[in-house]
Amino acid sequence: MRFRIYKRKVVILTLVVLICGLAFWTSGRQKKNDSGSFSKEVEAVRRSSSISSSSSINNNHIPVQVTPVVSRVPVPPPAIQANDTHQEKAREKIPKPEVDNTTLVYRGIVFQLNFDQTIRNEEKFKAVRRKDDLVVVVQVHNRPDYLKLLVDSLKKARGVESILLIFSHDFWSPEINKVVASVDFCQVLQIFFPFSIQLYPQEFPGHDPRDCPRDIPKKDALKLGCINAEYPDSFGHYREAKFSQTKHHWWWKLHFVWERVRILKDHAGLVLLIEEDHFMSPDFIHLLKLMSALKREHCADCDILSLGSYSHIGYSSKANKVEVKAWKSTEHNMGMALSRETYHKLIQCTDTFCTYDDYNWDWSLQHLTVSCLPSYWKVMVSEAPRIFHAGDCGMHHKKASCMPMSQKTKIENILQSSGNQLFPKNLLVMKRLPTNGAGGVAPHVKNGGWGDIRDHELCKSYVRLQ
Repeated sequence: MRFRIYKRKVVILTLVVLICGLAFWTSGRQKKNDSGSFSKEVEAVRRSSSISSSSSINNNHIPVQVTPVVSRVPVPPPAIQANDTHQEKAREKIPKPEVDNTTLVYRGIVFQLNFDQTIRNEEKFKAVRRKDDLVVVVQVHNRPDYLKLLVDSLKKARGVESILLIFSHDFWSPEINKVVASVDFCQVLQIFFPFSIQLYPQEFPGHDPRDCPRDIPKKDALKLGCINAEYPDSFGHYREAKFSQTKHHWWWKLHFVWERVRILKDHAGLVLLIEEDHFMSPDFIHLLKLMSALKREHCADCDILSLGSYSHIGYSSKANKVEVKAWKSTEHNMGMALSRETYHKLIQCTDTFCTYDDYNWDWSLQHLTVSCLPSYWKVMVSEAPRIFHAGDCGMHHKKASCMPMSQKTKIENILQSSGNQLFPKNLLVMKRLPTNGAGGVAPHVKNGGWGDIRDHELCKSYVRLQ
């Protein structure tokens, strides 16, 4: 009797063990399948990242570490609820576009590069570059032919081995990266505007399909329900991303260089701001040193040093002369060199700069000089220019074709004919504003293109981004 009971218990126990084992095996198999599916998705992202990375390496000769999953997610543009009612209608009419994987990979690359801040040629020129030596920042869009001319002119500048050359990009391009990779004459850092049209092609700050058409009247925009219907500019036009981007990039770059580039944390020297279509004279570094010394001795209240204006004045009897003037955006927006003190005054005017309805960064600065800054800007400017505007096409030019080589020839002819006038031993101040001068110059007109509240808030957010 006892044996039968024992035998029955053994059979029951065996069945229980078998059932548990079968359940455990089934569950494990399902987890394995799920894990395999997840691994395939991760591998797909890695493959796309690897392709992008290897392409960059092949084209640029720069090893770029691409990290699809970074420790901190790239910060999206601030969400601005411009018009809730109309926004809901717009959502019903036009579905929000999806972001493709390539765009996400590019955002990851840009975030990683801005975080890593790798200095190329650092060891090569470590002994040459001293603390507080000149920093040159180039704002780059997508004109590699002009960028080549600029790089060529920088290479010929005496003393260039002592500078830190920063390229600030709003467009990822293997061709442009290749030009930057060719720089072997100084230390180089590349930074990337993280809210470019290229990184947000179908959503703000790029062009969202739900945005209002540029020329639609406001009453029709409200009926249509486009998301920025409430915010046309001063002339009744709605934003165009291609025009808004340059002002965004300029303000972000200014803040990022002074506040976020780690190697410049305690930089007490000058930062020179130039653009991809500029061309530098061989003595521009030499001249800036002379101007800095002259500023300390005779113009302590000069806010900006400018390498020249747009007029190509002959060098004869002008090469060693400077003037002290009230800063004007139409004359002194090329080759602006500023100190940390001037930067701090500027950044205090963030709200004014970011809400002024003009898509031009220089006209917005002009407005600051009479509306927000403690006093109007004084600029010390070279009478004979050491910087030239080579760009004969671009955002403000309507030419059908660009001729960079033709521009290069013109500029080189000017420099060659004035070769014996370069590298002056000292400088003379020819004109100086009186102590109680006429004051700053207000913009004669507001150009618009900057009425959208989303642009205002994104622009103001740069000082808060880490």
